[in-house]
Amino acid sequence: MTKNIAELIDHTILKQDATKEEVEKFCKEALEYKFASVCVNPTWVETVARLLKGSDVKVCTVIGFPLGATTTETKAFETADSISKGATEVDMVINVGALKDKQDDLVEEDIRAVVQASKGKALVKVIIETALLTNEEKKRACQLSVKAGADFVKTSTGFSTGGATIDDIKLMRETVGPNVGVKASGGVRDAKSVADLIEAGATRIGASSGIAIVKGEVSTSSY
Repeated sequence: MTKNIAELIDHTILKQDATKEEVEKFCKEALEYKFASVCVNPTWVETVARLLKGSDVKVCTVIGFPLGATTTETKAFETADSISKGATEVDMVINVGALKDKQDDLVEEDIRAVVQASKGKALVKVIIETALLTNEEKKRACQLSVKAGADFVKTSTGFSTGGATIDDIKLMRETVGPNVGVKASGGVRDAKSVADLIEAGATRIGASSGIAIVKGEVSTSSY
């Protein structure tokens, strides 16, 4: 059971004051516990790619993080740059304001630019920041993500006003159907929460509390 849970977790260290020593520690833990990936800010991609080379653990990074308010061109460049440095998964933040303004074409193009920049070299997860959205907006964000060719939709950055909830995962799963991944992130701190989120439809978990989760403990981490 522990192994199965570990293989669904993106072992995540996105705090702005993360040090090289901490990032290296997360990589060692990911190799030991066989987590799905190590998720870091773009500045750490080369380091993580080097440390994980030859393993099955993926190199995950974040694009337009955490606000999603950079331009489409910037997100596309950041994606291509991160992939060139070793990223194999990219978690991009949507333009939340544009979604709320019902500028669906802009939101879709924003996502599509990242998908195209990945060019089959990296899996794309779309962070919709559920805590800031109505249910209608969550559905629309998921639909636009699928239309743009994303591989996953993801609940949260972990840096906004709330994180993953069972209701949001159910809504997202119902919206995207069975063939698109759903990642739960933000405030996931224990194995029971992970089990409940998986039952609701999540296929990947983003957490900085991976060790506590697989050990059956409860973490106080915010992400």
